[in-house]
Amino acid sequence: MTYGRSFLFDPGALCLELLPTGGAERYPRFESLREPTDLRAWAAESRLGAGLEVTVDERELAAAHALRAALWSLAEARARGAALAPEPLAVVNAAAAAPPLAARLLPDGTRAWSGGATASGLLSTVARDAIDLFTGPYAHRIRACGADNCFLVFVDTSRAGRRRWCSMERCGNRHKVRTHRARN
Repeated sequence: MTYGRSFLFDPGALCLELLPTGGAERYPRFESLREPTDLRAWAAESRLGAGLEVTVDERELAAAHALRAALWSLAEARARGAALAPEPLAVVNAAAAAPPLAARLLPDGTRAWSGGATASGLLSTVARDAIDLFTGPYAHRIRACGADNCFLVFVDTSRAGRRRWCSMERCGNRHKVRTHRARN
């Protein structure tokens, strides 16, 4: 059964790429990190790029779920302009304290990943990205999609800073169609 079409969604930051993978409390139907191999697949498809071979066990998958829940809380608080809660901050800071993934520069100018990458290194890299985002120049531009039935969060990196939709192809277009139909 198909629930809709796929669409291009770039949340603008690595840490926000983890959010659409689901969430136990509020978004269990979107859960895509069910097994350790799912986290490995997410890492390979993320903006970290191909060639990242991460070892993941069940404990590290649970840590990824905890980090994702913390990032949901922090991103939604930032989008509302609310204070950041201490519990999710502690989860992000603990993940960031581990050694991050180690990148290597290759002679052809491309990036590769050092061998022996672990899920804790992956989660540290994601958590450090979150710290950079929540403390950086775009911290005030973290937005929730303006559609009433969309839960996605993104960084508005548009020049004007007025992006309202997770994706113009999805939510923005649906809003335009509704507005057009309401006028006619």
